[in-house]
Amino acid sequence: MLFDTHAHLNAVQYEEDLEQVIERARAEGVSYIVVVGFDRLTIDRAIELAERYPFIYAAVGWHPVDAIDMTDDDLQMIEQLASHPKVVALGEMGLDYHWDKSPKDVQQDVFRRQIALAKKVKLPIIIHNREATADILKILQEENAAEVGGIMHCFSGSVEVARQCIEMNFLISLGGPVTFKNAKKPKEVAKEIPLSHLLIETDCPYLTPHPFRGKRNEPSYVKYVAEAIAEIKNVSFDEVAKTTMENAKRLFAIDR
Repeated sequence: MLFDTHAHLNAVQYEEDLEQVIERARAEGVSYIVVVGFDRLTIDRAIELAERYPFIYAAVGWHPVDAIDMTDDDLQMIEQLASHPKVVALGEMGLDYHWDKSPKDVQQDVFRRQIALAKKVKLPIIIHNREATADILKILQEENAAEVGGIMHCFSGSVEVARQCIEMNFLISLGGPVTFKNAKKPKEVAKEIPLSHLLIETDCPYLTPHPFRGKRNEPSYVKYVAEAIAEIKNVSFDEVAKTTMENAKRLFAIDR
């Protein structure tokens, strides 16, 4: 019973063998997957997959790297899709200061608008943060994002930042990096943050866990994330799987 809370099965990397990828996930005990859409094409595909598979759900939002491309019509589309029965969150959204396609002020505006929308439609949000922690925390506080809460996706920050996020009603999601030998911060977070505030994810096709690092990631590999957390915390794999499953179902309001 595993829940991959962040996957991009809507990516071109799965065009040739999507069915087999999904079959492998099911065979490894993956019971639920949230496919995340972050622009027009990937949102359409996420909805399509969620409608086709009972165990796949969708999140819809606008990625900060492409913030400059978002129009009022795109935000309206996201609002309309928020009422879809298989849409469980808005995102991924946030800030990405690594790439310079979208100016910081544009990213921040698009981020704020999506938080406001999430509060209007009463859905949790999935946060993308790259090299922008201070501004992410500032905006979440100023926009009272705690009202809806959500996920700090593929968290790479410190234990202290994780605790600040938890205070704002966010769960901390760990992915492949927690399995990397030299990934000090994710391992510290896995150790110090209680299981009651953790989720697991793949972010596939990216951030593939050890021992497949460097290859295409897929939802079946989420078990390696759970195994790493179990080892770090000195608890059973089953406890990690069960608790992160319960956390995700509660956040996403999935009751089956």
